Amino acid sequence: MSIDDAQAVVQNAIGGDNVTTTVEGRERYPVNVQIPLAQLAVVRVAAGPAMIRNEDGLLTGYVYVDLAGRDPGGYVEEAGRLLRDEVKLPPGYAIAWSGQYEAIQRIERRLALVVPLTLFLIFLLLYLSTRSVTKTFIVLLAVPFSAVGAVWFVHLLGYNLSVGVWAGLIALLGVDAATGVFMLLYLDLAYEQAKREGRLRSLPELQQAILQGAVKRLRPKLMTVACMFLGLVPVLWAVGTGSDVMKRIAAPMVGGLCSSTFLTLELIPVVYTFWRQRQLRGETIAPPWAGRTRALPASAGRSERGRLRSSVNRR
Repeated sequence: MSIDDAQAVVQNAIGGDNVTTTVEGRERYPVNVQIPLAQLAVVRVAAGPAMIRNEDGLLTGYVYVDLAGRDPGGYVEEAGRLLRDEVKLPPGYAIAWSGQYEAIQRIERRLALVVPLTLFLIFLLLYLSTRSVTKTFIVLLAVPFSAVGAVWFVHLLGYNLSVGVWAGLIALLGVDAATGVFMLLYLDLAYEQAKREGRLRSLPELQQAILQGAVKRLRPKLMTVACMFLGLVPVLWAVGTGSDVMKRIAAPMVGGLCSSTFLTLELIPVVYTFWRQRQLRGETIAPPWAGRTRALPASAGRSERGRLRSSVNRR
């Protein structure tokens, strides 16, 4: 029986079929024959799929899950464990997670390459700028300082780790590296000036010189942070299309700037002081009379040499 024949039978059974037309003078009426559908088949109501889907040649059914208050990765991990323990699938059946979770997995694989590459490029640029591995690592100390505030602020806002949060963290790395370079520049200038003026004869003088350089950096640092706050904080109250993503990009930057502002100004000068102190311990300070002794001729007597030696000792 073809599909056309079956559809014709169903059509005739439901709405009937016009078999002929009767003519009544100027009027014409169709003659309709209708067969009850119950005479042709057993009719009953049954639930079925709204749409038949297939993937890779296999029939597929979708179950949609809307998450609230937790991240997709954690949900899939817990739900997958429960399904493995509680649900016994018949042969030929399989469960696969898709949707946002699948997109997050792709992003995680990319971030596993992007984040180390970003750190390497920042390290390379810092080294080319400072020409010192030690100075480069001192600047990179700002990275964990800012990460502390970023993680806490994201947690307080109730945001889960997402692609937007990772984008904000990567942008924060660049901002911290730039501010750290400026801090190191001010400390180097203060140190070199104190060294030229002979004010590095003791640890308190070294600390005072570095303190002067850090204080000069205070105003530019606060101005930079204030400008970024003015641009990022209003995003946290944004509404409309795309605001959810923008909030998660701005949140780690705002929190990271709060912590790095304090920790960079406080801890980087301390680490810099320890480094410079170790350098000063390894240097030999020449005596005041170095380079001012006069050479005596070979014919000079012992008495004249003795007088010169005693004069040097008295000095």
